[in-house]
Amino acid sequence: MKFILKMLVFIIAVVGAAGAWYIYSKQPVRSGEVSLTNLQAPVKVRYDERGVPHIQAQHETDMYRTLGYVHAQDRLFQMEMVRRLARGELAAILGPKLLDSDRLFRTLGIRAHADAYVAKMDLNTPANKALIAYLDGINQYQNTHPAPIEFDILGISKRPFTAKDTLSVAGYMAYSFAAAFRTEPVLTYVRDKLGVDYLDVFDLAWHPEGVVSPLLTNNDWHDLNQLARISQQTLTDSGLPLFEGSNAWAVSGSRTTSGKPLLAGDPHIGFAVPSVWYEAHLSYPGFELYGHHQALNPVASLGHNLDFGWSITMFQNDDIDLIAETLNPNNANQVWYRGQWVELQSRSEKIEVKGEDPVILTLRRSPHGPIINDALGEHSGKTPIAMWWAFLETENPILDAFYQLNRADTLAKARAASEKIHAPGLNIVWANASGDIGWWAAAKLPLRPNGVDPTFILDGSSSDADKLGFVPFNDNPQEENPARGYIVSANYQPVPDSGIKVPGYYNLPARGIRLNQRLADNTVKWNVQNSQALQLDTGSGYAQRLLKPLLPIIQATASDDEQELVNLLTNWNGEHNLDDIAPTIFNQLVYQLAFEAMSDEMGDSFFATLIRTRVIDFALPRLANEPDSPWWDNRETAVTEDRAAIVAVAWQESLKHLRSTLGANTANWQWGKAHTLTHGHPLGQQNPLDKLFNVGQFNAPGGHETPNNLSHKISPAPWSVVYGPSTRRLIDFADPSQSLGINPVGQSGVLFDQHYQDQAESYINGQYIKQHFSEADVTANTISTLQLVPVK
Repeated sequence: MKFILKMLVFIIAVVGAAGAWYIYSKQPVRSGEVSLTNLQAPVKVRYDERGVPHIQAQHETDMYRTLGYVHAQDRLFQMEMVRRLARGELAAILGPKLLDSDRLFRTLGIRAHADAYVAKMDLNTPANKALIAYLDGINQYQNTHPAPIEFDILGISKRPFTAKDTLSVAGYMAYSFAAAFRTEPVLTYVRDKLGVDYLDVFDLAWHPEGVVSPLLTNNDWHDLNQLARISQQTLTDSGLPLFEGSNAWAVSGSRTTSGKPLLAGDPHIGFAVPSVWYEAHLSYPGFELYGHHQALNPVASLGHNLDFGWSITMFQNDDIDLIAETLNPNNANQVWYRGQWVELQSRSEKIEVKGEDPVILTLRRSPHGPIINDALGEHSGKTPIAMWWAFLETENPILDAFYQLNRADTLAKARAASEKIHAPGLNIVWANASGDIGWWAAAKLPLRPNGVDPTFILDGSSSDADKLGFVPFNDNPQEENPARGYIVSANYQPVPDSGIKVPGYYNLPARGIRLNQRLADNTVKWNVQNSQALQLDTGSGYAQRLLKPLLPIIQATASDDEQELVNLLTNWNGEHNLDDIAPTIFNQLVYQLAFEAMSDEMGDSFFATLIRTRVIDFALPRLANEPDSPWWDNRETAVTEDRAAIVAVAWQESLKHLRSTLGANTANWQWGKAHTLTHGHPLGQQNPLDKLFNVGQFNAPGGHETPNNLSHKISPAPWSVVYGPSTRRLIDFADPSQSLGINPVGQSGVLFDQHYQDQAESYINGQYIKQHFSEADVTANTISTLQLVPVK
């Protein structure tokens, strides 16, 4: 018995030691000396207390090669996942569940476009030299180190990373901005199936004389909604972040405490483990930048130094048109285009599926673009739906654009760099230490025929789907050193000085209005302290706007026991603080109002798609203000309901749901208990891996379209935050070396690493951390040093 017990102890010790060694072998190495090929001189990498690398190189390509190496050791699995998503290769490692995603991305043409783009690349441009060096650093790390834990779990084989991957990921980013996939099918369905009267609540520029409605079958409508569903579900199932919105503002020195410009930015992106941004402080003689990088991208998307800085928000311009083609009844491979039948181009691609036979996908393309309902394979309907996408139809030297933006210390340089961003549309908000501030809505804006409304699916057999060229960049929305002394960008529709209309799927203006109200106060001098309070503001005027016409109805129908809850809403200031009860009631009422008014007309599937679009945010306040809207009648009953009847039902159903989920005691309906944030890892969608890989859950303040935009989907309580500030940055150009920032989770994507989740608590509590820049600060906060040297 003693021998058996000793053997058991020995076996457990051996297994434990083996497990510890396995985990240890996967951890980043942030000290010592490493030899790299192709280095021209030694490179020093100092890591601070957050795991941010401060890279000092003597040559530019050495700097980018080193960035690739250290980025890979912290984020290699993220790089692998995002390239597989963009290139339609997730089913090979995650199985048939991701086959729809792969079909969609292959159909979008991102993979083929990237391959063709790379084939024509001039490898001698500075930006492309930086990319090649960066990818070499990634591959050198991958070739000399054990694969991440996730590779072992999923059985992923190592493959070199290439420029095709980087360009494909740029396509993924552009796609994630594209609200058209979710919105245009829904609005076209409302127009053609329900009638024009039902469009009024969406506040659309409706031009019936300029839009030809194609004849779509029931199967075609099913197709369109399937594509909308897949478009949304793709990013959810992959566990990768979706780009959603953003805040940014620049304040002139005349409006700041320090007398120098102040820059603030917090791009709103889906939460994930690891987070989207990788921070790095880069330098070689003549260049220095503290930047935030995306996976597989050598140049910073956000950045600053002592001379200038910038942030980005999503433009939300509509750069996609969905186009219904007319098939030749005698030849299913021809469509009517500019007065004649033309052949559809066709190609086949093979999708590997884990545990199953490969799938052969036939992809067709019309003169307008790829036929996107080919993503549904044999289940697609009769009408080919083509996609015209600016990302595929423009030169789009976006890598070169950001390479230049990383070096843009003057208004002229920043403007020139912004002009090279064609798709996706981005707002560049910029400031420098010399006193300038600027904003450029960067995108190639298509010129469409007069009267054509791209909100709806267009008729490919007419000229409505044609593009007449692109708007000159000078006519894009933009401002430089405005007299008001500040610039704010928050995804609302801009008004360009040129007077052009810019169709888009913009966010509610409520967030922008809130920010503008604060920034317009001439009695306030702005600094990093009161700018923190503004970034963390949990309020919005949207709630009061929606509730104003509803509260008299609710007060008249609520029972005596419910009047206290009605009073909470009546006296509520619109803020979403953790201990508040009113935001819980309001957000449940928002969902219930949409459901009771619209689900009977839309049906379950289209309703689910509708409440994932931005147009629902615009529709609900207008609906609340229109007592005679046709939406109020419930088609499933024999009587004709009015606004009062539906609002009363929505109120009662809201309370019923809250009692069943949060309890009868309304004191337990606090916003922080109902509204939570969990940072999800791609492998954390299943038990028990969620306990291992996910981070959280945390009670979350803020809410949908508040400045602290910790946003949830419109749905019944409780709510999970799906996107929000992906970082919060503040730079006062009186001393840019004292800039502040935060990462929602941590710098590292390596499980069990000390920087895997070391910032998560600070982030949700609204804290900021210094971004070390000066030599003295970097030296004082260096925790370890990694020396990279040329191979001898």
